[in-house]
Amino acid sequence: MNDATTSGTARPVLDVWCELQCPDCHAALDDVRALRARYGDRLDIRLRHFPLEKHKHAYVAAQAAEEATEQGQGWPYIEAVLARTEELGKRGEKLLLEIAGSLGLDAEELDTALIDGRHLLIVDADQAEGKAIGVTGTPTYVIGGERLDGGKSQDGLRARIEEIADRLLAEQD
Repeated sequence: MNDATTSGTARPVLDVWCELQCPDCHAALDDVRALRARYGDRLDIRLRHFPLEKHKHAYVAAQAAEEATEQGQGWPYIEAVLARTEELGKRGEKLLLEIAGSLGLDAEELDTALIDGRHLLIVDADQAEGKAIGVTGTPTYVIGGERLDGGKSQDGLRARIEEIADRLLAEQD
């Protein structure tokens, strides 16, 4: 998922391999928010889907996030779902539709997207790419060709990401 605007200059990219039913991804949200606030549009932060089999609603949540992005509310939707990971495990699609409605999204269209599978290829492609580069859990960050695993601990990861981002941005100047 990428709702960033396109500019003439290629920006450094931070891929955040995430799963929307993952409590560790919920914990990582503060770091992602801080990175978005610090870098604004100078760093392209992209959420990449990596639904894990152990979470039965993660795959459908990834599809719902893609539809929310299509409707212009990708990050707000992702943040709202991550804030309720435990509830998602219990309520599944009903919660996803409820969150869509609370954000003013077209929940009926989101439901249709889940039924017709229009975002399956995006989610599958993200997951396949993640596996190809060695992602095994979430959250995992990739920036400047370096993979950082946040699944066990977020300690020090934001500082490392900032260090790499700052270097990449300085190289552009």
